Amino acid sequence: MSIYVEILIHGQMDELWEKTQDPKLHQRWDLRFSEIDYLPRQPDQPQRFLYATRIGGGLRIEGAGESVGKHETDTGQRTSALEFWSEDKKSLIEIGSGYWKYVPGENGIQFITSYDYRTRFGMLGKVIDTLGFRWLIGWATAWSFDRLRLWIESGISPEHSRDRFLIYSLSRLTVALVWFYQGAVPKLLYRSPDELKMIGEAGIPSGNLLLARSLFGWTEVGLALILLLFWRARWPLWFTLAAMMLAGLGVALNSPEYLAAAFNPVTLNLSVAVLAGLALLTSTHMPTASNCRRKPLTT
Repeated sequence: MSIYVEILIHGQMDELWEKTQDPKLHQRWDLRFSEIDYLPRQPDQPQRFLYATRIGGGLRIEGAGESVGKHETDTGQRTSALEFWSEDKKSLIEIGSGYWKYVPGENGIQFITSYDYRTRFGMLGKVIDTLGFRWLIGWATAWSFDRLRLWIESGISPEHSRDRFLIYSLSRLTVALVWFYQGAVPKLLYRSPDELKMIGEAGIPSGNLLLARSLFGWTEVGLALILLLFWRARWPLWFTLAAMMLAGLGVALNSPEYLAAAFNPVTLNLSVAVLAGLALLTSTHMPTASNCRRKPLTT
């Protein structure tokens, strides 16, 4: 199946065209490419280009391509088609082709791409592509399109939106990890006596301490899963912020001896609250692949 991505962008056609056709601007917002360079060409020749993608550890994948045609209709709709290939043996993609379509309308410009490719490495390459690579490159395309939208609509540079995404993702993942660890390890797996002591000092009757510890543990594990599964939901972050403040206050009032411990609720709760606050601050104007349509409308 071809990869299809579509997004509505409120902006001017000339600006969208420039940011997608100029290689130096294109490489700034497209996660799939680290470098794009046009090669010199004669007027009667297609525009050829070289591209590279950094994959970490100092490694990069290189390839090439050419524009095979550009077209504009009387209604202002534009289309740009291209072919691409890679002789780099590290590249799963061997050869492919696709197009960009720019469809102006009353509500903005529908920016659309559809492309497909052939993999190398025989059956192994097809399995890798099916198991995750095709999904990953499709997600990267959609995420990049939304990054472009933010640049045009809100003036947020691709570098700024990338940083917001990284801060949000790392903060939210860390908060989820802390909730999971605090619920699973000291409450459900190792059943720390300190947990029972603090729960009892908070006013829970002694006969219900074990049940309360288990309920708190499963609640924290559940909240960790909610933070991961409902990735854009803000209420778990607000809940975390409030819970850390209330839990810290509760320990200070009911179990003050733990405030001076080597690993204590002050540093833990404060750190988690700050991370939740950072995730809340960066949760808006952040690129997300979910803002794109991934299948064409059927008529």
